Amino acid sequence: MKLMSKVVIAVFFVSLCLSAVNMARAAEGKIVFMDLGKVFDEYSKTKDLDKQLEAKSNAKQAERDKMVAEIKKMKDDLDLAADKDKAKKQAAVEEKLRKLQDLDKESRDALRKDRDDMARTILKEIKDVIDEIAKKEGYAYILDSRAVLFGGDANNLTDRIIKILNDKYAVKGKK
Repeated sequence: MKLMSKVVIAVFFVSLCLSAVNMARAAEGKIVFMDLGKVFDEYSKTKDLDKQLEAKSNAKQAERDKMVAEIKKMKDDLDLAADKDKAKKQAAVEEKLRKLQDLDKESRDALRKDRDDMARTILKEIKDVIDEIAKKEGYAYILDSRAVLFGGDANNLTDRIIKILNDKYAVKGKK
């Protein structure tokens, strides 16, 4: 009788464990991955915003180049100036150099802020598409490919996410 009780308890315990494993697998869902860097780089909005940042950077560089040319001319004039005018011209050159340094810092900070805002916006849009796909198709996890040691092409959502993002961006009129 005791042996029979132990066998029944063991069978019950084994079937309980197997049920728990099957429930965990069902709850676990599917695991897929994507290459976040590739999605970010190949998203059309990223490319467009990069061009805008490049244009801003070029405009600031042109402004800087103009100021550098003015400083060079002021230094040349300083070398030719009479002794009584040198102190005044030297002060003007130093003031212009401070303005150049301020311009450099302001330009760097503004471009960095613009780039960070751009990245934040794009990453949010990517995350929204990932969330949409995960909910719609029942994925439990969508990992970045850098965290995946092996994954078959069937489990790679990279190209699909890029297509969805670019299609949505094209429909929005590249806003």
